[in-house]
Order: sequence, then structure tokens, then C-alpha cells
Amino acid sequence: MKEDRQLLVITHISQLLDFVSGIGGFIVPLVLWLTKKDEILGMDFHGKAILNFRISMFLYILICIPLILLLGLGIIGLIVIGLFYLIFPIINAIKASNNEPPNYPFSIRFIK
Repeated sequence: MKEDRQLLVITHISQLLDFVSGIGGFIVPLVLWLTKKDEILGMDFHGKAILNFRISMFLYILICIPLILLLGLGIIGLIVIGLFYLIFPIINAIKASNNEPPNYPFSIRFIK
């Protein structure tokens, strides 16, 4: 196994492709994790953290959609989730470049 912090950073930053393509922010980290998890030191841990975050946020979005009918609470939830989608990949890319473990709050551990 070799260390490649730059690829770990790219994996975190690639989540921002959602703002451009809609689904690329899930597909690209998934493909990078599946292809490089046995080659790059830390890729398995970072990839699982990213995918758990993405799946958790998707579920939170599904919960927010019906909440839009309840006094617009779902809209506030969607705004907060949008901010999470923007902020946490950047924070964790910086952590990856500094060789620190990623931290995605509110993530449910689906992939262990």
C-alpha cells in the first residue's frame, strides 16, 4: 500500500460535483473507493466515511420532503443539508491533506 493524500483530497472534493452534475458527487467517490481501497493507505476509511455521509444526507433529504408541508420545516432542513454538502467535503479534504481522520457529523454508519 502506498500513501496518496492528494487522491484522498480529490475523493472528498469530488462530492462537490453534485452542484454541477447532480449525481457525480456520489458516483465519483464510490468509484474511487471501490478501485483504490486496497491500494491507497487510508482510502478504505475515508471512502466509507464519505459514503456513509452521502447515504445519511440522502435519507435526511427524504425525511425533509414531506416536512415541507408542515409549516415549511422541510425547507429549513433542505437548506441546512445543502450547507452540509458544501462545507463538510471541504473541511474533510483539508483534514485529509493534513493526514487527519475525516469527521462527517450526523452520519449513520451503514458501511463498517
